[in-house]
This record gives sequence, structure tokens and C-alpha cells, in this order.
Amino acid sequence: MNGEAAFPLAVALRGESVPIGEVFSFLSGLYFRGKLSYARAFGRHSKPDPGILVITTNRGLVPPETPVSLADLRSFASIDVAGGGDSFRAPLRRDAERLHTQIDSQRSVVLLGSIATGKYADALLEVFGERLLFPLDFVGRGDMSRGGLMLRRVQEGRELPYIPVQGAIRRGKRPPKLEKR
Repeated sequence: MNGEAAFPLAVALRGESVPIGEVFSFLSGLYFRGKLSYARAFGRHSKPDPGILVITTNRGLVPPETPVSLADLRSFASIDVAGGGDSFRAPLRRDAERLHTQIDSQRSVVLLGSIATGKYADALLEVFGERLLFPLDFVGRGDMSRGGLMLRRVQEGRELPYIPVQGAIRRGKRPPKLEKR
């Protein structure tokens, strides 16, 4: 947002728009880059289902190719996600309900976001119930550890095991740190 920033992403955002996946990968670094890489490597979808959706603060679920501008980023920043208010939950629930009607009833939805707090998981759980899964190895890990884990699994070509969010222990003992690479 700094008008003096000269790196390519900043220049592109000041010019018009950039895909949200690219912006979020820059902003959150390892964590979002890990999620997006993992979803692209292991996500399964069929037309018209986009397969990969990004949770936004006030637009609900959007594909990672969705263009965003500086004005959009300012709008995202104006919403208190931690509070879980209607400005955040209503668009998320709307899009989750739409997705629920679009996908085959035998398919699951995998949440690669935070599962320890309810801000994402609880809203999605209300719509998808037992069909909402998450990687078991996320329990006890922080954002960066989850991001690193997902990037490693992409490099190895090994998908993580999933379990239902419903009834799961979502907070647990911190696992050992990932080995440095």
C-alpha cells in the first residue's frame, strides 16, 4: 500500500488488480503459499466446481484467480474476523451453502485453514457437517508449521490424511518441529 514500494506486486496493485492467491501468498508468505500449493497439487474438482476457494473477510469464498485491488485489500482489512460478526460470517455462509448445493453429496470439503479457533471451521461446519474434513497433522501446529508441512508434502507428492472436523479434537499438543531444509 506504500506508494513508494517498487517491487512488482506493489506496482501491479497500484496499476489495477492482481489475483487474490498471489496477493495472499505474498502477505502471509509460507502459510498461504503452502495452502495454495497443496490445494493445487491434491485438490479434486469437476466443472463447474472451482475446486479451490479462498476465504475472504467480507466476500465469502472466491477462487484464487479472483482479481483484487488496493481498494479491495482496504475493504478486507476493515472487517474484524476474530469477532466472527455478520460482515464476515454472512458472505462465508452464503457461499458455503451455494457450494453445498453444487457439489455431489458424496464429496467432502477439506479446510486447509485454522481449525483451532471456530472463526472458519464453525461457520463451515454448520453447512457441511460431517463432510467437512481437515488434515489430522494440523492439530497443535501454528500457521507457519502448517504451511511448511503442506509445502513438504507437495514436494514429496504425498497427501495428508484427513479427518472430519465434527467431533475432532482441534487443539492439541504441539508436535515436534519440522526438520530444517
